[in-house]
Amino acid sequence: MGPTSNPERSSSLCFLTFSIVLLLCGSGNAFYLPGSYMHTYSEGENIWVKVNSLTSIETELPFGYYTLPYCQPQSGIKKSAENLGELLMGDQIDNSPYRFRVNVNESLYLCTTKPLNEHEVKLLKQRTHDLYQVNMILDNLPVMRFTEPNGVVIQWTGFPVGYIPDGSSEAYIINHLKFKVLVHEYEGRGMQIMTTGEEGMGMITETDGKNSGYEIVGFEVIPCSVKRDPEAMLKLNMYDKVDTVNCPLELDKSQTIREQEKISFTYEVVFVKSDIRWPSRWDAYLTMGGARVHWFSIMNSLMVIFFLAGIVFVIFLRTVRRDLTRYEELDKESQAQMNEELSGWKLVVGDVFREPTCSKLLCVMVGDGIQITGMAVVTIVFAALGFMSPASRGMLLTGMIILYLFLGIVAGYVGVRLWRTMKGGSDGWRSVCWSTACFFPGIVFIVLTILNFILWGSKSTGAIPISLFFTLLSLWFCISVPLTLIGGFIGTRAEEIQFPVRTNQIPREIPARKYPSWFLVLGAGTLPFGTLFIELFFILSSIWLGRFYYVFGFLLVVFLLLVIVCAEVSVVLTYMHLCVEDWRWWWKAFFASGSVALYVFLYSINYLVFDLRSLSGPVSAILYLGYSLIMATAIMLSTGTIGFLMSFYFVHYLFSSVKID
Repeated sequence: MGPTSNPERSSSLCFLTFSIVLLLCGSGNAFYLPGSYMHTYSEGENIWVKVNSLTSIETELPFGYYTLPYCQPQSGIKKSAENLGELLMGDQIDNSPYRFRVNVNESLYLCTTKPLNEHEVKLLKQRTHDLYQVNMILDNLPVMRFTEPNGVVIQWTGFPVGYIPDGSSEAYIINHLKFKVLVHEYEGRGMQIMTTGEEGMGMITETDGKNSGYEIVGFEVIPCSVKRDPEAMLKLNMYDKVDTVNCPLELDKSQTIREQEKISFTYEVVFVKSDIRWPSRWDAYLTMGGARVHWFSIMNSLMVIFFLAGIVFVIFLRTVRRDLTRYEELDKESQAQMNEELSGWKLVVGDVFREPTCSKLLCVMVGDGIQITGMAVVTIVFAALGFMSPASRGMLLTGMIILYLFLGIVAGYVGVRLWRTMKGGSDGWRSVCWSTACFFPGIVFIVLTILNFILWGSKSTGAIPISLFFTLLSLWFCISVPLTLIGGFIGTRAEEIQFPVRTNQIPREIPARKYPSWFLVLGAGTLPFGTLFIELFFILSSIWLGRFYYVFGFLLVVFLLLVIVCAEVSVVLTYMHLCVEDWRWWWKAFFASGSVALYVFLYSINYLVFDLRSLSGPVSAILYLGYSLIMATAIMLSTGTIGFLMSFYFVHYLFSSVKID
């Protein structure tokens, strides 16, 4: 994270600028993708650490760093420019008084607080009890620490506010930090560098081949609690040198959190030369524990699901092919006699394309499903190609929102064209467009508003500011809604999909079933869920346990497999319903694959109960369930749309193959 004062730039500008740069910089010796920010520092140059929101896996409620009585910068607190994704994720990045000088090892004094009052003591103890972590950033790298419980090395990002020893009622604050900065000596070779960091797109610069510098490739910390003499410390000025200390193991030498205590904050920094190159500096953060088990389990699941889906699909194709061949080889008289004697999908030929109930809602949900699916595909592909690096915080979420807005034109087109196909005309297409533009965003807006009131009540930085609410509404109204209407207008001009058979005036009676057909539809969601649930565990761990998730290449494979399985399951269920003369296949085709969302939501509850057992309080649980509901709704619309469109194509093809007088 280099020092810069550029104003915030939108994600669309990022992509536009990047495209132009790719065209203009063909002669460069080297080029770095967005998310990169290579900065070289000279000997003795000042580097400033930045601080992000305090976070906890106990509460999932982020709070600002300066809500606790920490030392403040001499120049005052200044917020860094943040993109849309960072604001929505609750990030609040501020400057800090921690100053390093490149390749200068030193131990410095920061400040001594005023005597702690009752409120500050209560707040510090509460944050310590809730396991809140302090998150610092240097040159866009989060600070990292290591612990060795039972001889096993565990890597963490951030360090705790304080700690409460086992068997002790006293809380101790972390007030001394031992930093280790890994640097790689760099010699310029005339590279062209596009600087894209947390604050968006920077400028194209050329390094001077004659000058060398140091790249920051690692940022580690050892947190300590050290009791110092406050009267002696008060005689010092900020950045005066102090003696280095070893982290004390004795509690009587540690700084307790008590009323009227004056806490002195100090730090020391050591620069260590490293062979790690700048492009590889994020490898330490992106290493996922249990990788072998992860890959083996996923590949095993994929093989089993491919095998089962393949068998079902092959048997199904052979059955339909045999029925069609046998039917077409008969003459007209024999076909009529066969229609009287046989039951099955051939008997619903006059009802199979009858308009379903709530047809407008189905068109709206399919339109929104196409929009969400397109957003997911483009986002995952870009992330797999490295365009959405974790080095650019918030870029992933910002990109998803921008993509969703601009894909409104596709949603409007698909929704209106399906509406015209069902109705045989374009009357009411504007209403379909408006409903498509408002349906899913409306659900998200209602849930987020409720959650936001809860976050406001908790004074958390995770609360969305009112200004951001209006920004999101403006983006939706000025971009998504007009594009949806344009897409709908194009849909009215597109060629109408003609049904291959005529629909009878009187609906055919559906034979009674021993069990409700919806049981089979809901059960069908287990097969797509089988492709997803292991990867879902890692995604949930990334969101709620603060871990980095960056296996987007594998996620792309899983998503493609999910699309295939959803299409197969929906088609098979549709065929089974037609075989028992149930011509009401439209909604059942949608929910045959869309029911996977039910299992995703149930799995999220299971994850909350068994994997987030440390989550404390009803507020945290409500936040978790609210966000899980949004995720499940998006998955339902996406997978349901995939299954429905494949079933529609299959039914249209099936009855186009039958000779009807």
